[in-house]
Amino acid sequence: MKIARSTLIPLVLLAYLTVMAFIGYPAYADGRTSALYYFGVIATTIVVIILLHFNLKHRERLRRERLQDMEKAESQNEK
Repeated sequence: MKIARSTLIPLVLLAYLTVMAFIGYPAYADGRTSALYYFGVIATTIVVIILLHFNLKHRERLRRERLQDMEKAESQNEK
């Protein structure tokens, strides 16, 4: 079964965010980065990834509906 883009892309981005948060944690732990900045960037990125997921889901639904309408129009033209 094919994984939908609306699922795959956000999962890849979440994995990337996890790795980057892990890499940046020592700077936060040493006090070189404030908690507001460290967790703010993580929270903002998560919100953007969630919005991306819903946007991609909406586009997939519109594409599916458009393809169904085109198939319906083709079948009516053949009659």
